[in-house]
Amino acid sequence: MTHRIRVLAAIVPVAVLAVATVAFADDAPDRHNDDERGQSRVQRGFALAPVPLDLHHKNRELVGLGSYIVNAQGACNDCHTCPPFTPDHDPYTGGDGVPNAENYLAGGQMFGPFVSRNITPDETGKPAGLTRDEFIDLMRAGHDPDHPGELLQVMPWPVYGRMLKSDLVAVYEYLSSIPHAEHGPGCAQPER
Repeated sequence: MTHRIRVLAAIVPVAVLAVATVAFADDAPDRHNDDERGQSRVQRGFALAPVPLDLHHKNRELVGLGSYIVNAQGACNDCHTCPPFTPDHDPYTGGDGVPNAENYLAGGQMFGPFVSRNITPDETGKPAGLTRDEFIDLMRAGHDPDHPGELLQVMPWPVYGRMLKSDLVAVYEYLSSIPHAEHGPGCAQPER
């Protein structure tokens, strides 16, 4: 009898966990819009990209994943686009939150004495003029490429540095695929 109680006690928590897991899984579709069902992060990334993408000589899967990270998880637009939204898209005044495509990721946002950097591709096609290794180093260690020996002060590199290297590579691939842009009028001049 004691043996049966121990076995039952060991099985019941597993069964409860299994039922709870199924219940949460069944609830999941109700927490999302129907248009998100079945979409991969890559597909969603392409749907979220606010600008045309140059996929020539690019890894399509990495570009889509990078777009998802930048546009759905990273909040890159909020700091690196000035202004982040056009008046008709500004979510704080009733707009839909689509980023300002004309000045997308071109920098110019002021944070006290700091100005966000233009992270669009330069004339050689490198985002912010950085190689992939330099970009990953910046994201991991916060090394300011414009001021050797100094750390970036506003950029949340301590958080982004925890990302998987494959995710950082995807972000770089996405940034390599967007068009070059310049910041909007009235924005600060970002360093390049």
